[in-house]
Amino acid sequence: MNIKKNIPNAITCGNLLCGCLALVSIFNGDLITSAILVSIAAILDFFDGFAARILKVSGEMGKQLDSLADMVTFGVVPGATMFKMMNASQNNVESYLPYFAFLITIFSALRLAKFNIDTRQSSSFIGVPTPASSLLICTLPLINRFQFQLGSFYVPSITLNFYFLLLLAILISYLMVAELPLFALKFKTFGWADNIIRYVFLISSLLLLIVFHFIAIPIIIFLYIVLSIINNIKTKNEIQSRN
Repeated sequence: MNIKKNIPNAITCGNLLCGCLALVSIFNGDLITSAILVSIAAILDFFDGFAARILKVSGEMGKQLDSLADMVTFGVVPGATMFKMMNASQNNVESYLPYFAFLITIFSALRLAKFNIDTRQSSSFIGVPTPASSLLICTLPLINRFQFQLGSFYVPSITLNFYFLLLLAILISYLMVAELPLFALKFKTFGWADNIIRYVFLISSLLLLIVFHFIAIPIIIFLYIVLSIINNIKTKNEIQSRN
């Protein structure tokens, strides 16, 4: 029974380990390996909650451990990644400006603290989740490194533009704490009718990854927000029609 109870916690610790190794990679100037580790951590972050629900071993310990692990992997790591990119891309700007990257870390902490005490977020999210924002930021080096051509269309990279990175850091920080309802990838059942928005998102994301590779990550995050807004409007209309 104890082994069963601690399986989700072990998966969460795997998330935390990936975050620690990602930080080591950033210290060594290897943002590519860091991005891969964050991607693995995001998968583990999904499966720890999934395993807890399947095994029926959810508890306060797992909830707190998950937030602590997320703070490292999806809070400290993206802030450090953004700082490294901004510091490398600055041209004739004030030397203190790259430190604005750590707004991401600060607002990640606010996002996670808010999530833990907000009863509205038991089955959905208010604001962009930290794993999503972290994936968006940490995959930018991958997009920059592995630019590709799609037919005759060249996908340019703007990840070396300091002001783009600064604007992105501020925007992501805001979106994490914004009053923006977003659906969660939590399956209470696996029926199509109850999870159509989730299945559409997952299938679309898979197709985008196959076609566009790393460049698909920002598109997927944008798709996630758009589908959530559509789902909110649909839900609101259904409630009004019943009344």
